[in-house]
Amino acid sequence: MRIDILTLFPEMFAPLGSSILGRARKNGKIEIIVTDIRDYTADKHRKCDDTPFGGGAGMVMTPQPIASAIQAVDPERKAKRVYLSPKGRKLDQRVVTEYAKEERLLFLCGHYEGVDQRVIDLFIDEELSIGDYVLTGGEIPAMVVTDAVCRYVDGVINGESLRSESFSDGLLEYPQYTKPQEFMGLKVPDVLLSGNHGEVDKWREKQALAITRERRPDILGDKE
Repeated sequence: MRIDILTLFPEMFAPLGSSILGRARKNGKIEIIVTDIRDYTADKHRKCDDTPFGGGAGMVMTPQPIASAIQAVDPERKAKRVYLSPKGRKLDQRVVTEYAKEERLLFLCGHYEGVDQRVIDLFIDEELSIGDYVLTGGEIPAMVVTDAVCRYVDGVINGESLRSESFSDGLLEYPQYTKPQEFMGLKVPDVLLSGNHGEVDKWREKQALAITRERRPDILGDKE
């Protein structure tokens, strides 16, 4: 999978070179290319924003640099183009698995008061939000979506881990334990030490259901 990220602040994406994603990039499982929108502005001062027509606070990203950047990195329109925006469809696990089926993704990161609407109308396939709140820009949302999607690319993470984590089966994940068997007076549940895989599975399912019922009853649906 190839992911292009268009931003005014490419330095913010250094974390994508670390940990699991960094290893996956090094091994050629995923390709993440961060493009500085300022490199495509026609303004000699590398300016990419201006005051909004009609008045109002803040600045709006101008269309020319964004359009030129998109056309440069995806000239044949092979990527699914996504603008990270509080007005967009809300991110959930279904969106993650949907995006993971794409061969290419392009994420546009807005900043300030957003981007000129004509860029969205002409070049963007979908707006996407990571939640009902507003951030200073689209860079952190782009990293969130990139991390979530790349985990589903073959060879990035063990398949068994994906099948047993939160939201994979409509439930939150059960509690996890490792060594030592007792820590600060708290012991690992006996069933996890029993070696009886059938009973372990039953315990985990029961725990997952209880945690979901307590914390996120809205996602239980038919499981109740």
